[in-house]
Amino acid sequence: MPKGKRIAAEEIVSKLRLAEVELARGSSIEDVCKKLQISPQSFYRWRKEYGGLEIDQAKRLKDLERENARLKRLVADQALDNAMLRDVASGNF
Repeated sequence: MPKGKRIAAEEIVSKLRLAEVELARGSSIEDVCKKLQISPQSFYRWRKEYGGLEIDQAKRLKDLERENARLKRLVADQALDNAMLRDVASGNF
């Protein structure tokens, strides 16, 4: 897999399930990661974040994270607008 490629949450959950099956069969983490074409670091990070999720739950999580980021940007913009209006109203140019 090319470095920096983004993988959909559904695909991550699917790969984690395949990894669980392979690990249950006695394969090592390194062998499983090589088969899934991911690094062990990615495997552990994904397992930490998506460990017990179903595919639809993982998709919902990503959607909520995206919405949360959008709302944080809106709040930051609103706070900046309010600060500028206070400066203008007080005469501090």
